[in-house]
Amino acid sequence: MIELVVHSDGVSSPDWNAGEVPLRVAYQGEPGAYSESAAIEYFGENLQLVPCETFEKVFELVEKDGADRAVLPIENSLAGTIHRNYDLLLQHQLHIVGEVDFCVRHYLLALEGVELKDVRVVQSHPMALAQCEKFLSENGLTREVALDTAGSARLLRDKGYRDRAAIAGARAAQIYALNILREDIEDEPENFTRFLILARTPCAAPPLGVPAKTSIAFSLINTPGALFKALSVFALRDIDLTKIESRHLRSLRHLRSRESAQLRASSTNGRSDTLASIASRGVSDNADVENVPDRRRWEYLFYLDISASLADTKTNNALNHLAEITTFIRVLGSYRRHLAE
Repeated sequence: MIELVVHSDGVSSPDWNAGEVPLRVAYQGEPGAYSESAAIEYFGENLQLVPCETFEKVFELVEKDGADRAVLPIENSLAGTIHRNYDLLLQHQLHIVGEVDFCVRHYLLALEGVELKDVRVVQSHPMALAQCEKFLSENGLTREVALDTAGSARLLRDKGYRDRAAIAGARAAQIYALNILREDIEDEPENFTRFLILARTPCAAPPLGVPAKTSIAFSLINTPGALFKALSVFALRDIDLTKIESRHLRSLRHLRSRESAQLRASSTNGRSDTLASIASRGVSDNADVENVPDRRRWEYLFYLDISASLADTKTNNALNHLAEITTFIRVLGSYRRHLAE
């Protein structure tokens, strides 16, 4: 089964006209969350920010036109990949249209007048607590887990705790009128989270010469050398791989039924003839996994980022080549690569 979604006339996020109606951007967490700060860093201040309780609700809101874009954390330079969000990318039909690497700076927040010597308990998201382990240990502070960083800051304000502090960002301190007791308490200063920008329609693939990424997902039958052959289609064309992630594929049947139906519903408008002809084949000849149920238990889905744009012929040729040896392939997005300043 093959789904190759290529660029359409969708507007890429940085090109949004800030002088018109504010862009509605959904994110997981409460006001003051790092995802909210990442959205502001990427889009600017003229936004209608839409907080959501869960990542699933973020996807659903954008799909139902309750928001125009989503900001989704996908990996952290210290903690690694957020696997659940990779799964959601495949379960839903949103497209990656951008990315931003956001520098996470942890602050110790407390009510006005509270000093560090008064604090006994620190509350925050478990990842934030883990990333500030050295500071917490040196000061003999008890950890208490909260659902998210901004939520811990709001709870501190609402409950009026004077023997507690929260770990959150500077924006949370501003929103909830909290005092910053200490800045930059994380163990490692190089703490970055990569956020994906998602939309209902794909953006135009970056033109040649513009730094770009293309993200794909594909699966293979578990045979000797299968992954080597798959990756060689990029090596043969000098296309750089920036990330590869594997996830256990629990049910190819689920993917087959859903994705093949979407392929039938897809038109070829805006697609290159080559990719459209691949997509029209639906299930590839080597996707007959029903005859090897024992192997299917141990098949994996691979997520791959390459430094290339779908506007490049060699990228299209590589994906056509890859489609010949995979049981499933889907392009998640082709977008501008974030360049650190």
